[in-house]
Amino acid sequence: MFKRFKNKPPNEDERAVNKPSTARLNVFFFAAFVIFSILIFRLAFVQFVEGPELTYMESTRNTKDIPLAPVRGPIYDATGKVALAYSEPVQSLYVLLYEDYRNDDRRQEAEELARELADIFKRFNPGDEKQPDAEEIIKRLDLDHQKTFGYVPRLVKSDLSTREIAYFMEKKADYPGIMVLEENVRRYDPDRVAVQVIGYTREFKRVPTTMKQYQTIIQESASQRDPGLVYSQDERVGFDGLELQYQQELRGRSGYQSIDIDSRNLPTGTMELTPPEKGYSLISTINKEIQLATQQAITDELRKLPKAITGYAVAMEVDTGNIVAMASMPDYDPNDWDYDKIKFVFRNGTTESFPPNDNKPRHAESVVLLGSVIKPLSVLIGLKEGLFTAGQTYPDKGYAVLGKDGRQVRNSHSAYNGNITARKAIEKSSNAFMIDMVGKQLLRKYGGDKGIEKWDEYMKSFGLGVSTGIDLPNEFLGQLEYKADNDESALTRLAFASFGQQAKYTTMQLAQYTTMLANKGKRMEPHLVKEIRDADGNVVKKFTPKVLNEVQFADAHWNEVHKGMVTKVSSFEGFPYDFARKTGTSEQGTGPNKKENGVFIAFAPRDNPKLAVAVVVPEGGFGSVSASPIARKIFDAYDEVYGLDGIPKGKKDQKQE
Repeated sequence: MFKRFKNKPPNEDERAVNKPSTARLNVFFFAAFVIFSILIFRLAFVQFVEGPELTYMESTRNTKDIPLAPVRGPIYDATGKVALAYSEPVQSLYVLLYEDYRNDDRRQEAEELARELADIFKRFNPGDEKQPDAEEIIKRLDLDHQKTFGYVPRLVKSDLSTREIAYFMEKKADYPGIMVLEENVRRYDPDRVAVQVIGYTREFKRVPTTMKQYQTIIQESASQRDPGLVYSQDERVGFDGLELQYQQELRGRSGYQSIDIDSRNLPTGTMELTPPEKGYSLISTINKEIQLATQQAITDELRKLPKAITGYAVAMEVDTGNIVAMASMPDYDPNDWDYDKIKFVFRNGTTESFPPNDNKPRHAESVVLLGSVIKPLSVLIGLKEGLFTAGQTYPDKGYAVLGKDGRQVRNSHSAYNGNITARKAIEKSSNAFMIDMVGKQLLRKYGGDKGIEKWDEYMKSFGLGVSTGIDLPNEFLGQLEYKADNDESALTRLAFASFGQQAKYTTMQLAQYTTMLANKGKRMEPHLVKEIRDADGNVVKKFTPKVLNEVQFADAHWNEVHKGMVTKVSSFEGFPYDFARKTGTSEQGTGPNKKENGVFIAFAPRDNPKLAVAVVVPEGGFGSVSASPIARKIFDAYDEVYGLDGIPKGKKDQKQE
């Protein structure tokens, strides 16, 4: 039944209903024809009529972003209130070239503008010979595009006076292309606080391609798509010290000016300004009051010494690793940069190897042999290795004999000390004890090469001969003469190393070593920055104490060494704390070229150490005379500000008032 109905053909009425309307189809096809005709006509018009114009616009119009230097963040002292480096806003005059002045016919217009500007500067600054004249302004306009593209504004003059700013703002319509823009110049504390630590800035265009901190930036400069990360050639960047070490944090982000340019690389409209962003600020560990006291102490001592011309000091907190003072004297005024004046003093001798220079002004070598300040560590090694015991006595005749030829190496002043223990050997600074009981015994126990390797292992575990971890660039790791490939025997090298005559280290390495003596074996990472804050003052990073490595010695051995660190120094008379110290006088050269360097280390208080101090005075003579008075003034300054017992004492004159 269902099959029959399924096969039934449709009737005439059904065919009439399903048949489409011919009129509708005609309308649809006509509309489609019209639409496609319009599209084809439009495409042809764009291609053949507007095409050349659009192609020209595409080839001749472009938008360029001209970077504006970011606002560099400040560097504060430990209080967070005293700015040691900061960016000061100034107004600068720029000229935007809307025409191509490479043509001689138009060059006269630019020269006329230069003369007008020179007259204006002269009028507002009478008698000031530093004002740019017309010839100098022409150079700064760079009319031949030798230094940069035509669309880049030309700096004509920085640090405009208030009257100059008002004049150019008022006459803006009379000088098309002239712009007064706010920029920032880097300033430094006029009291010259730790200038070699803070470092300095110079133009980015002066960055050597070998400077590793900027290699990636230089390589990616052409492909950099983020305008905030584009470095302009005139932007000032860190070249040394904290300015270099924390370049990325201090820099911030570039601003930029967007402008359309034509095929001649000349601007075709007005600029749109995106302001720069301020960089982060650093809160350093340097305390201005203690730092200035340290610098003055070195300066005062150098005036008294006949040969010394430089001095270095580092004060490091025992528990935190914070560097509260780091002085390298003489220093310089970073606000008055003149390389010829400062080329012998701009580097940081407390962390770098400053080679000697015999020209004027002469500069002594900044790294020296340690001399007797190594003897506490020599005794620790001897006790640890079982080369002798704390109670064992040694008959000190005033000298030790080296080799079969009977060569004698004497104590200072050929001092005869009689029977002495290890503790007394530190106090009396016995070279003979160190040679016979440490150098020779270490050689007998391990042999030549292995004995030197064992000595080197101990030195480096105490931060001598390796990086201290200080947050400064260009750290010198030391000059290890006991490892040198020369004609000296292993016996000679170990013997002389045992009393500090076979390796040169920086004052920073010496301070870290002193801290380890104080805290009984923890090598603290030294810090010069304790906090990084954003532009709103929020802490984005906080540096906490960090132990780089720890050495294990018996507590009895530490105590024995500490008790031996009681060298008498007159400069500490009246010092209100019991403290541990060691003087040193290292000798370099022989005969008329012989130089004696003053070295001194100390920590206080003895039983609960807060501060470790290391002082080096190249060619200063005895450390007890040249270096110890500097250390005393550093301890006093720290006691006034923080308190060696945790209670700030304040200045004595303030207490009396």
